Amino acid sequence: MKLPTMLTQLLLSSSSSSPAEPSRTMDELQQRPVMGKVFTPTNYTVVRGFFLQDEPSFNSTTFDLLHSSFGLLSNSTSRWHSFRSSIDLLNSQANKHTTYKVLYVARHGEGWHNRAEEKYGTEEWNRRWSRLEGDGEMVWGPDPLLTPLGEQQARAVNEAWKEEIKDGVPLPMSLYSSPLSRSARTLEITWEDILIEPRGVRPLVREHLRETIGLHTCDKRSPKSVFAERFPSYKFEVPFSEHDQLWSPNFQESSIQQALRTQQVLNHLFATDPSPYISLTAHGGTIASLFRVVGHQPQEVKPGGFVPIVLKAVDYKSAESELLGGGASREAGPVPTALVGRRGEL
Repeated sequence: MKLPTMLTQLLLSSSSSSPAEPSRTMDELQQRPVMGKVFTPTNYTVVRGFFLQDEPSFNSTTFDLLHSSFGLLSNSTSRWHSFRSSIDLLNSQANKHTTYKVLYVARHGEGWHNRAEEKYGTEEWNRRWSRLEGDGEMVWGPDPLLTPLGEQQARAVNEAWKEEIKDGVPLPMSLYSSPLSRSARTLEITWEDILIEPRGVRPLVREHLRETIGLHTCDKRSPKSVFAERFPSYKFEVPFSEHDQLWSPNFQESSIQQALRTQQVLNHLFATDPSPYISLTAHGGTIASLFRVVGHQPQEVKPGGFVPIVLKAVDYKSAESELLGGGASREAGPVPTALVGRRGEL
């Protein structure tokens, strides 16, 4: 596979990096990177040539994320050191209107709503069951937790990160989460014994990282106080309301409206956080929306999976993103007759 010229030069310039030795500590492997600039971007571009997920030939159905260096195209023993050097070089040589970040964009593990959709099929789920809170056997709303499988998926990602750490994978310096519990728990399992407990990294909850707003009860968040009790190591953006002021049982935001709020999340992130490596843990709809905003090719991210993206941001007035504002929200009919369901242990 022929790499873009700029990327080829970057990899050649960093090829002298020695492979990581198993005896080296995580702190030694995670040397201080070149920090990015902070500004509100006018345009985002995916930098291709680093990860398989950026390639037109990528097939998400056959891809094994956890046993292929997360899709990194290089398979050399010094692959992560070369990658890190390339990102450092991009940021050190960027002009004042340009910065680069690596986003690790994760989808939560399987939740009870996913199990319910699988049980009833997507058509019936969207038509009826998604607007209820349960069926007498399962409870999926509001704000369902992970299933046992979902927890296993997150632990598998945690173990994969530990393996890649041995070879020097750059870890995120900031952790951001959707306000929905399934995403927060996925993030917690993934990073608790890597960054949260040993390094004191506190994840930040961002309201606009949530799933498509409206109609589906699984996408209504818990009160802030409930979330804080459930995840005491997390902090909240300011302001953050106690109760969910965005969700409606009768309206659902359009894909254009969702893309607009996703763009606002990215704009705020680039304007306030100079970290070149960032983790976002969210939802399938959020990730699809982010792909649209940055021009990443559409693809499925399976529950518990994630996609690494090297993102270039500029604030040139002449480089403007697609106009995303507007678009009518979806209006639904009356909520289906609720079933009397038992609330079991989730």
